[in-house]
Amino acid sequence: MLDWLRHYRRAALPGDIGAGIVVAMMLVPQGMAYALVAGLPPVAGLYASILPPLVYALFGSSMTQSVGPMAIVSLMTGAAIAPLAGGAPGLHGVLAAQLALVAGAVLLLCGLLRLGFLANFFSRPVMSGFTVGSSLVIAWGQVKPLLGGPLQQPHVPSTVLGLASLALLLLARSHLARLLKRLGMAGTAADVLSKLAPMVVVLAATAAVAAYGAHGIRLTGPVPAGLPQLNLATSPSHWRELLQPGLLIGFVVFLMSMSAAQTLALKRGEKLVSNRELVGLGAANVAAMASGAFPVTGSLSRSAVNFAAGANTPLASVISAVLLAAALMLPTGWLALLPLPTLAATIIVAVLGLLELDTLKTAWHYDRGDALAWLVTCVGVLALGVEAGVIVGVVLSMGTLIWRASRPHIAVLGRIPGTEHFRNVDRYAATRCEEVLILRIDANLFFGNVEAVNERIEDELRAHPATRHLVLTMLAVSSIDTTALFALSELNAGLRARGIGLHLAEVKGPVMDRLRASTLLDTLNGKLFLSTAMASEYLNSLDKEKR
Repeated sequence: MLDWLRHYRRAALPGDIGAGIVVAMMLVPQGMAYALVAGLPPVAGLYASILPPLVYALFGSSMTQSVGPMAIVSLMTGAAIAPLAGGAPGLHGVLAAQLALVAGAVLLLCGLLRLGFLANFFSRPVMSGFTVGSSLVIAWGQVKPLLGGPLQQPHVPSTVLGLASLALLLLARSHLARLLKRLGMAGTAADVLSKLAPMVVVLAATAAVAAYGAHGIRLTGPVPAGLPQLNLATSPSHWRELLQPGLLIGFVVFLMSMSAAQTLALKRGEKLVSNRELVGLGAANVAAMASGAFPVTGSLSRSAVNFAAGANTPLASVISAVLLAAALMLPTGWLALLPLPTLAATIIVAVLGLLELDTLKTAWHYDRGDALAWLVTCVGVLALGVEAGVIVGVVLSMGTLIWRASRPHIAVLGRIPGTEHFRNVDRYAATRCEEVLILRIDANLFFGNVEAVNERIEDELRAHPATRHLVLTMLAVSSIDTTALFALSELNAGLRARGIGLHLAEVKGPVMDRLRASTLLDTLNGKLFLSTAMASEYLNSLDKEKR
């Protein structure tokens, strides 16, 4: 904890102050907009941007990650609490805080149990498909507030303001940084200032409403001044109903945050500690509950701005939180005039940045199975909902992993003429002896793939009926479980009955240690060889002697 503060350098302070100011300006419209996505009062987004990043600064391992509201997590929060809250006033906020507590407790528990490695089981194509599908759901959900009414019956003043805000934000997104650079501004400064376009557009729209009246345009309404009060979120209780969505949100929080943090850590040459990240994010979500907010996570776009603006340590996030707290301590009347169509436009533009198709294109050309997983996950989110989309993604990731592990690659080896190298006969001009069949197993042996391995061995024995010696090259085998051990013993007995010797070559030390604790080596119908070349030479010489 606070290792970064104990070794803080004065030279890092200007960058942290500048980044803290920039991110605080971003968070005012962004936090309020994401609270609306979650179905909560806009001020909840500001509450989620104060205490959680302060707590993450204590426990997290990333130096530049910005923790707070995030579009997809806000969408999942809204989808989880809406059916439970119904029309009860004020219940949405309590349920959202409880959901943050559940997600935080899950993350804390996983961190304390050192389960950070579980994030590796969610494939990138599935995560990308989930992100794109969720972004489309969010964007479609903002069409009504953007137009001030249903698509068929838009409110004209709201539509004009919403579409104008949308156009300005899109233009700023695509051209503002380039324009500022042409005017002589440094590249980093131009990029950072272009990210503040939402704040400028929101302030301009708010000033227009204050000067000319709302004319029926929906506004955020009164925003209570002062800091959030401690909220234990204990009544009414829907803990059982919130358990599943809380687990899913905790899972997505960790994946999103690790993705953002790893991207920036690579740029800075830093090392992340996944279990510390779990603890930091869990504590941040517990803090979100205590401040009456909703689940939070690390945001890639906001963290990138924090990084580009010069952040060196978590002090930048602390400064952002202090500035937002100060803003709530001051009169908040101007926040009540923020027009919802403009906030909807900021949300739409923000999620457009998540609509990346590069992963799908790469997967389509490289692995159609991953491309199918991307498509199924994306369609699952759109057709079945966000929670179902997460479940579909998890099932697909695990299913793909199990399927590939259960179908290991096995190669028939032959010698490259003039060398001691043995390679796949289907890929190289390698020669082999008819009576010696050498198979290389390119996977660990466990209960999920032993049947497929046995089937492949039998297929090769049928394809090579003259075989008198079967050599299993174990160079790629790092473990053999109990089921696979029994399968090898049964294979050994079956080959003995058929007059075929079973030999093992290039067995790794840890695997050999385990095999010595079994009876397989004592009953082996063949020999152990240090290398495939030694096995080939010895067995070929035996065949020559017999002839």
